[in-house]
Amino acid sequence: MQKPKVFFKTFGCRTNLFDTQVMIHSLKDFSQTPYEEDSDIIVVNSCTVTNGADSGVRSYINRLQNEGKKIFFTGCGVKTQGQDLLQKGLIVGAFGHSYKESINEILKRTQNFYLEGDLESLDRNIISDFIGKSRAFIKIQEGCDFACSYCIIPSVRGKARSFEKNKIINQITKLTQNGFSEFILTGTNMGSWGKDSNENLTSLLESICAIPEVKRLRLGSLEPSQITQDFLDFLDHPKIERHLHIALQHTSPFMLKLMNRQNTFEKDLELFNTLAKKGFALGSDFIVGHPQESQEVWEEAFSNFALFPLTHLHSFIYSPRSGTFSASLKERVSGDISKIRKKQIEAKVTENNFAFRQKLSKANKPISVLIEEVKSNENSYLASGFDEYYNKIQITSKTPLTKDSWITFQRFMPQMDKNYAEI
Repeated sequence: MQKPKVFFKTFGCRTNLFDTQVMIHSLKDFSQTPYEEDSDIIVVNSCTVTNGADSGVRSYINRLQNEGKKIFFTGCGVKTQGQDLLQKGLIVGAFGHSYKESINEILKRTQNFYLEGDLESLDRNIISDFIGKSRAFIKIQEGCDFACSYCIIPSVRGKARSFEKNKIINQITKLTQNGFSEFILTGTNMGSWGKDSNENLTSLLESICAIPEVKRLRLGSLEPSQITQDFLDFLDHPKIERHLHIALQHTSPFMLKLMNRQNTFEKDLELFNTLAKKGFALGSDFIVGHPQESQEVWEEAFSNFALFPLTHLHSFIYSPRSGTFSASLKERVSGDISKIRKKQIEAKVTENNFAFRQKLSKANKPISVLIEEVKSNENSYLASGFDEYYNKIQITSKTPLTKDSWITFQRFMPQMDKNYAEI
């Protein structure tokens, strides 16, 4: 008898991508399909970091109605909208993070259910493959102890807790045996890894880079207040990707204090300049339109922002989350003004990124690319991937190129959208 087919729709961050892989590998009596239209069951792994994330999830679930598929709901949105979706008959069941390894039994349930789960659990199983991916995500911790005034995530992910180092190393080793050579570390608050076991992130990086088959290690989002001198010193290791994502959230001292952030503008700028001198491409998160971001505050913030050597950016328009301090604040910023401010900082970083890639091209430094996609026609092959600075490159070749293989070259042509090369 053919197993029922399950399609996983994942919203949000890399931590959610890892959680989806945990669920895929926990299936026994079902088969995973990459095609929504081919599925009998759809599992929606949700994000709730903003109102936009919530509405995106709802729109997707609404679209699925009348298609005759069983819809299960999990992820960070279970606590915020799981019961409402269930009561409206849009899903057959909702289950929290702590139940994802039990998904095989959960999908067999014949009656509607709501399982919120607990916020203290850690995954037990080790994943041996990453379905449909060239790079593997490795979740090293769960939860966050920060109390940023705008953020709902600690209430849906729980307090910071770390996976044991041996489990992480075993996870990576197992994946290298199945052909993976680039890894991306992720977590709710990655810099807190080891705080519950008297260890630190640097010691974990040392152990991972000691695995011979690991060719490149990329780090997920870090908090500037958690970056130590030991960490900075270790960044010179050749296996560390030359790109870091460090969450600023804002560059106004007033706004950082109002947001209850643990970083400050002066120390942030010093840190980013230090990393830029080491040759790193640098990304960040930034929230525009937070309550009380007046025109005067914004002008100072943008002036400060322009000083940062940023090459990549995730920018967000503030979205009030029920139960947070920021949601109670007055002096809201209009959506139109927020959009203008968002475009300002994005334009600045786009300009910085192009200049960074032009400088790199002129230096004729070798760059390494993991090929993630290959297309062919009669006369050539068209491949794409990311270099160690997390810039996308498109490669045209007259000889065959293989997906998941590595290629190193010096000459490429930067354009505004991406880099281009011919070999």
